[in-house]
Amino acid sequence: MGEPARTGRRREDAPSVTPAPPSDLLAAPGYGARRLYQAYLAAWNRHVDPVLTGPQFAVLSAVRAYPGSDQSSLAGAVALDTSTMADLCRRLERRGLILRVESPHDARRKLLSLTEEGKTVLSQVNRRARRLDKALLGDDSDVDTAALLNALGAHWERIASVDKLR
Repeated sequence: MGEPARTGRRREDAPSVTPAPPSDLLAAPGYGARRLYQAYLAAWNRHVDPVLTGPQFAVLSAVRAYPGSDQSSLAGAVALDTSTMADLCRRLERRGLILRVESPHDARRKLLSLTEEGKTVLSQVNRRARRLDKALLGDDSDVDTAALLNALGAHWERIASVDKLR
C-alpha cells in the first residue's frame, strides 16, 4: 500500500504493473491515517500478539487501570462504541481474561475486572507492545509523536461530531 509502482508477471508473457497511489490520494489525511493503521495492525500481529487484538489490549489496560468500572463507561476511554465494547468484553470473558458481573444497583451494567490469567497475559503483551511503540516512534526524537497523534485524533473526533463543516 503506497508503494511505488512495480512490474510483475500476471501470466508467463503478460507483464502487470501495480499502480502507485494517485497524488491527490497521497495528499488526503484519511488515506495517510488508513496506511498508518494498516501498518500498525501488521506490526502488532507480527511483533506483539497474533491473537489478542489492539482493541482487546486497550480494554485489558483500561480494566487494569479502573477495576470494577462498567463496560459502557470504559468504552469511551478506549475509543470504542458501546456495542463493539460489549462484544469485545464477551470474547475476553470467554477467553478467561476478564470477569463481567452484574452491578448490584443495575443488572444492565456489567462491571469488569481482570482474572489472574488476564493479568498475566496483559503483562506479557504489554512488554511486547512497549517494544513495538519504541520501534514505531523512536526514542531519540525531539517531537512527542504519541502526543501529536493523540492530539490529532482528538481534533478529528471533534470534527466528526459537528453537524456541518465551515
